[in-house]
Amino acid sequence: MELKEIARNIRVDIINMLEKSQSGHPGGSLSAVEILTTLYFKEMRVDTTNPKWEDRDRFVLSKGHGTPVLYGTLAEKGFFPKEELDRFRKIGSMLQGHPDMKDIPGVDMTTGSLGQGLAAANGMALAGKLDNKDYRVYAMIGDGECQEGLIWEAAMLAAHYKLDNITVFLDHNGLQIDGPNKEIMNIEPIDEKFKSFGWHVLTIDGHSFDEILNAIEEAKNTKNKPTIIIARTHKGKGISFMEDQVGWHGKAPSAEEASKALEELGGGLNG
Repeated sequence: MELKEIARNIRVDIINMLEKSQSGHPGGSLSAVEILTTLYFKEMRVDTTNPKWEDRDRFVLSKGHGTPVLYGTLAEKGFFPKEELDRFRKIGSMLQGHPDMKDIPGVDMTTGSLGQGLAAANGMALAGKLDNKDYRVYAMIGDGECQEGLIWEAAMLAAHYKLDNITVFLDHNGLQIDGPNKEIMNIEPIDEKFKSFGWHVLTIDGHSFDEILNAIEEAKNTKNKPTIIIARTHKGKGISFMEDQVGWHGKAPSAEEASKALEELGGGLNG
């Protein structure tokens, strides 16, 4: 199956699970689909039959509220049955609003408190260096999350320890829950800031599979410094009435809105 078709399937799953739960974050999940699709179906070394495989590549979703895209990707990959998505955010379900590494196959880190995921990913990368392992660590941070001081402490550490086995994606869709980044707390020039902290910095179209793959390859060939890939994305990507609309940060679609979204995607409303 082509990456484009996998991404479509994941978007369908995102809409379905949010409509069923009537809770969750569609905007920043839809913006990250191409990145997670590329990582899990083209790049990362993982084993769905052995999720805790010691030599696997790791992924940390630091913007932990973006679980719909993570759960949709893990289910599509085969870490757990797709039927589990129907129980998203339901009482007793393993798939809660933020990822839980103890209960969900394929989740490498419990996240949700913004800023902490990058520090945890650093720990994994540093452990890999100390243990002479060749696995790679990938993390995704949000642009609103870059207003957290912990992100910059982690950025300083990764450069200091020359963690060239970590690659971070910044899902830079320009919007956070209260409005545009530039109005809430401007993070620009975000590329120059990471460069000043000692990172190798790339800027790409976060919805282009070719650009994502090329950036990952460049990151793998960059030695003695961590890489951040600033992915310019659109919040709510793929759904016309959600794209670049801050109101869809944390709002679940109604049945009517979900039906309209799925019609655009060419998918159906399950259940």
